[in-house]
Amino acid sequence: MSRFTGSNWKVSRRLGYSISETGKELNKRPFPPGQHGQRRSKISEYGVQLQEKQRVRFTYGVNEKQFRKTFNEAKKMEGKQGANFLFLLESRIDNLVFRSGFARTRQQARQLVNHGHILLNGKKATIPSIRVKPGQVISIKEGSKDLVVIKEALEAVVARVEFISFDENANAATYVRLPERSEILPEIKENLIVELYNK
Repeated sequence: MSRFTGSNWKVSRRLGYSISETGKELNKRPFPPGQHGQRRSKISEYGVQLQEKQRVRFTYGVNEKQFRKTFNEAKKMEGKQGANFLFLLESRIDNLVFRSGFARTRQQARQLVNHGHILLNGKKATIPSIRVKPGQVISIKEGSKDLVVIKEALEAVVARVEFISFDENANAATYVRLPERSEILPEIKENLIVELYNK
């Protein structure tokens, strides 16, 4: 399965959106990369929809096939398709490892999962796309608790999202409930992605 290995900062500048959700990528140079980055023409309606899709896809670090599959699953759920789609992406274990503070970025979280450092309800989870259900607990494997990257990430945590409950003593995070739309990616207009795929 292919995965993006290029510069996330360039992607963020091209899309005009911080895919790390920190805003650091756009602080110094808030314009697209390249020689003509500052004088690009107005994009079409399709271009706007595609750009919105790419913002979400790169934020969660999923490839096109996974992205479309998740979108189709959201179609079968009750409620708004766009919001359900984002909730499914938020429920991925690599995203929740990041949201819990065990990793500073989603890429780092994905690597922790791939390398077997993460437990889901006490069992090793090595597939980043595993969908976590409300009530399940994410923790660090006993032999991995002293990893420098995990310690540094936990020390750097300022605040956590409300749909995750964190136990400081056990270093474990519980996925309490599905997030509310207002709690995730406020700048994203998911209705544009729905329009793009439903053409």
